[in-house]
Amino acid sequence: MNHIHLDAVGGIAGDMFIAAMLDMLPHLHPRIEQDIKRILPSDVGTVEITEIRKNGMHARTFNLVPNPSSGQDRRSHHDIPDKHPIGSGAFGDILSFIRSSQVAPETIEVACAILTLLAEAEAKTHAVDIKDVHFHEIADWDSVLDVVIAGSIIAALPNCHWTVSDLPRGGGLIKTQHGLLPAPAPATVELLTGFNWRDDGVSGERVTPTGAAILKYLIDPSAPDASTGKSEHLCASGTGAGTRNIPELPNILRALQFSSITTNNDPGHDQDHVTVIEFEIDDMTGEEIATATEMLRKSDGVIDLVLFAGQGKKNRQTTAFRLLAKTNLADQIMDECFAQTSTIGLRHHVSERRILPRSENLDETGIQVKHATRPGGVISTKAEHDDIVGQNLQTRRQQKYRAEFKG
Repeated sequence: MNHIHLDAVGGIAGDMFIAAMLDMLPHLHPRIEQDIKRILPSDVGTVEITEIRKNGMHARTFNLVPNPSSGQDRRSHHDIPDKHPIGSGAFGDILSFIRSSQVAPETIEVACAILTLLAEAEAKTHAVDIKDVHFHEIADWDSVLDVVIAGSIIAALPNCHWTVSDLPRGGGLIKTQHGLLPAPAPATVELLTGFNWRDDGVSGERVTPTGAAILKYLIDPSAPDASTGKSEHLCASGTGAGTRNIPELPNILRALQFSSITTNNDPGHDQDHVTVIEFEIDDMTGEEIATATEMLRKSDGVIDLVLFAGQGKKNRQTTAFRLLAKTNLADQIMDECFAQTSTIGLRHHVSERRILPRSENLDETGIQVKHATRPGGVISTKAEHDDIVGQNLQTRRQQKYRAEFKG
């Protein structure tokens, strides 16, 4: 299981969480770009994911840049007109908007859970029923994006254990629709009761309600830390920057990804991520499917392609395609799926993969031999079938045996 630790150096907000995670896990970019297209109307603006320096440190930012014709200012002022379904800021309207969007069901589930946590905190703070909650501070495209895209990132990492550092308390007064309120905001305090805080002497709002809801969803502060006492390997790190400039320290959130290190003779597993692409065909001939399969297998970035026979709507015989693709090339592979087959729609998601440590070599006859180290140190060996060219079955079996036995 992967362990992701969040260092709230400057604090945490929704955009800081997204930026830090994308900086650490760049393979998530294609997924996020697709979800942005599905949730953000094209006439509102575009999202900029940029690299900057914050107090001398490299960081990444996640910002909505409005279209000039929209007349909107930059972040935190992208107000949604009242005529829009979520323009009123009503909890139920925003929830319905997210649920009716075209993003993946698992993303909708996480995003709605985060939004509900925030609504419950607001309801308790203002002593109203949850159905009467109106989000004054998040009734804009920035905040809706933050909730949905944070949900997409979390949904893409279902088997992670999350921890967070002590949180910067901040202080002073912050301007809200309810007037001046003390920092942290009342909803933030409600969400993060039980978490550890620190006073670093820097005032202002350091943890936003959206950032707090994300932490509340990910972490149970009363649960024992499952990573404590374990040896861990640092796999990756990323840094997300907030919009505020703090002279005393960099206003950043740092994310660290760890994987457990085994302490026995188990060699462990390599881990990476692949994009799974799936679709069904019911209107191509066998010859056309064979050609399409061959062309797709040759496509750069395709790791594997498997076909399944099935029965679809109207009792038609179907052929299901499932491709494993390198995530950084997933977009062009999906374009190739549309070019080589008659499908008009496909499904895709990023999946975590475990791989046994492996190596390969050529034997003295030129046959490539692959080796995989299994748990317990057992090494399995397999000859590459395409390199075995005997004239009959018995000869080919002998070649395979010699290559694997000597290899």
